Amino acid sequence: MQNPSLPSHPIGVFDSGVGGLTVVRALMDRLPFENIIYFGDTARVPYGVKSVDTIAHFTQEIAQFLQNQQVKMLIIACNTMAAVAADLVRANANVPVLDVIEAGAKSAVEVSWTGGIGVIGTPATINSNAYARAIHQIKPSYRVYSQACPLFVPLVEEGWLDHPVTKLTAQEYLKPVFVEKIDTLVLGCTHYPLIKPLLLDVVGGRMKLVDSALSIADQAADLLQSSGMANPSHQAPEYRFYVTDVPVKFQSVGERFLGRSLNKIERVNL
Repeated sequence: MQNPSLPSHPIGVFDSGVGGLTVVRALMDRLPFENIIYFGDTARVPYGVKSVDTIAHFTQEIAQFLQNQQVKMLIIACNTMAAVAADLVRANANVPVLDVIEAGAKSAVEVSWTGGIGVIGTPATINSNAYARAIHQIKPSYRVYSQACPLFVPLVEEGWLDHPVTKLTAQEYLKPVFVEKIDTLVLGCTHYPLIKPLLLDVVGGRMKLVDSALSIADQAADLLQSSGMANPSHQAPEYRFYVTDVPVKFQSVGERFLGRSLNKIERVNL
């Protein structure tokens, strides 16, 4: 039997690769005294092209690995994993489980004033319809318009965060979105916060942007506070990073995502 969670135990965050580090960054800013363990499945990324059964199996494996590290909370920072396996992880976890889709959907409903919400994400996330389902669970009458943006992830990983090519790509992807009657746009991929300034520029004053990384950091803070599980220590926290493949690229891209240097990266075999 696993020991019960303690307030000093870390928060476990996981993703199929590097994108979930935007969630870690938001957590570091929002909860500066919390210990964090991050798991990126760099050997098996991308998940979007895999079967539902495979994604569910990998997600469960990682969730179990993190629980074995004595985390007090699990955060599914990958939209594809959340769309496919969030319910499965919750059913098998003995700690609270948060996911980016639920957090983003809640924020979008709170922000929207006309009931028209747009969602941009990878083809896998958009095809899963998970955001639309999550929004309709809260507000059945709200209209959801979804747009896949497959080029954003490679552009972000290339570091083209403020590049003319990225801006042109965003303008093309958002053309059909602008036609719809929406006032809120959900960034439905953890890579997208890195191009938020560029997207704000393209969107202008048309709509508000919802960043799921910030939403989930707020949700985690509220849950830790209400459950009495916030870390009482005000010492410098410990951050650990696990990957399943050689961490060289993970480190270079990851530092861009995190906005600080990445130490304590360890490779593990599941």
